[in-house]
Amino acid sequence: MIWRFGLYDNTFDPLWMTDWALAAVLLLPMVFGALGAVFRPSRLLPVALACLPILLAGGVMVLDYQQVGLLRWQWEVAGIELTLRLSGLSALMLLITQWTAAAVAVYTPGYLRLTLPNASVRWLWPLMGLLVSALSLIWLAADLLILYAALEAMGLAAVGMLLLSGKSAALQAGMRYLLLALVGSLAFLLGVALLMSQWGTLDLIALEARVEPEPLTWVAAALIGAGLALKAALFPLHGWLTPVHENAWTPVSALHAALVIKASLYILMMLWGILLPETLFAPRLVAWLGMLAIVWGGLVAWRADSLKTLIASSTVGQLGYLMVAFPLVLGPNIAPLPLSLAWDGFWLHLMGHALAKAAMFMAAGNLIIATGESSLKALAGTSRRLPLSLLIFGMAAVTLMGLPPSAGFTAKWLLLQSMVLTQQWLAVAALLAGTLLTAAYVFRVFRYSFDETAPRHDYQPLAPGMDAIALCLAVAAFALGLLAHFPLGLLHGGGG
Repeated sequence: MIWRFGLYDNTFDPLWMTDWALAAVLLLPMVFGALGAVFRPSRLLPVALACLPILLAGGVMVLDYQQVGLLRWQWEVAGIELTLRLSGLSALMLLITQWTAAAVAVYTPGYLRLTLPNASVRWLWPLMGLLVSALSLIWLAADLLILYAALEAMGLAAVGMLLLSGKSAALQAGMRYLLLALVGSLAFLLGVALLMSQWGTLDLIALEARVEPEPLTWVAAALIGAGLALKAALFPLHGWLTPVHENAWTPVSALHAALVIKASLYILMMLWGILLPETLFAPRLVAWLGMLAIVWGGLVAWRADSLKTLIASSTVGQLGYLMVAFPLVLGPNIAPLPLSLAWDGFWLHLMGHALAKAAMFMAAGNLIIATGESSLKALAGTSRRLPLSLLIFGMAAVTLMGLPPSAGFTAKWLLLQSMVLTQQWLAVAALLAGTLLTAAYVFRVFRYSFDETAPRHDYQPLAPGMDAIALCLAVAAFALGLLAHFPLGLLHGGGG
């Protein structure tokens, strides 16, 4: 399975233009973020213009990959080899990151203008730029040193963005998140130190060739898994997630739920594929916890009184679908067909969820801005005045429910086929139960929204483009399901 992450040797060098594109992808977000701290843009046009060269650089890298296959960069710094690789999977994750982050960045000026007209938010832009650069580095990293550095940079940027509101509840939730993130980092670092001491390398290809199934490897895998599970808010280590999103600004919540927690999951899947290639217990344990996560997250969302609590709790359940797929992707003795189906379904669901969750948080943020309230009961009567925001929320929910023609449907169909072929009937039941629970809490939102007996309240108008940007993300989640053969074709190209 390791070749799917691009961890194999190749004979092709990147084109000269790709070297410049790589520098742009990793450095321009931080450069433009620093400029945003100085000029503090209040309109979406300058932000959109700043995003354009980053998107073009990402497109150049993907086109180069399609021409020559796996791309590899390697440098030696102070006797330590640093390696980056662009595979089909990392190319897809890079594109999802850039386009989602660009949508959030373009959405942000209007949001800040309406909610924080007099506040100083200069630090939001450099933190956002650092976050995007760190995420891009995670998708490209092929050694443990770069992975750790990028993971820490991403975590610190995420915590900093969550603390920006300055409210006491936000500070309390953010500091709890920081403490737990540091605990996760410590566990991850201890696991890496054990691997380095035993096998003498940080390069993932060399580690895969040297590592052997023995107690020290299992302890290192357990430490790495626990640390990354805490950072990814995997059940039952998700307690910090809801308070964080309840008190965060909408652009911060959209970025965090769509991309930040996915990075830790990506690293976990890759490293366990190296350290536990023939182990059934660990992936099976994750799958059992995933089944519980699907039910627990759906029930908590169904009982939620706050719109943001509902969306954050649904993230716990949606991550459960990915956890259930672990033994299908990492377990031993899985036939090629169900393995391939599970692999495709896993990453398609992850990408569809990223787009849909960002759109859902933006739609929820628009509803909260317009009504001035965050409770579900305050949505009463919004169908008359905010139909587009509700439509976007519903379109994003269609992806989460897994209804056709969304990416959620295609991903769940692939996962269900793999589960049926391997006779994972409890996983099938959990998947279907999760779909019903998702429908239950989504329709609860609309039950309040279409309450025609509610009085007509005054609504604050939204800034231009706020609904349109969220709509683009929701439509992209649909397109990812209708045109799934394009991203899956790029994903299958990871083997060269």
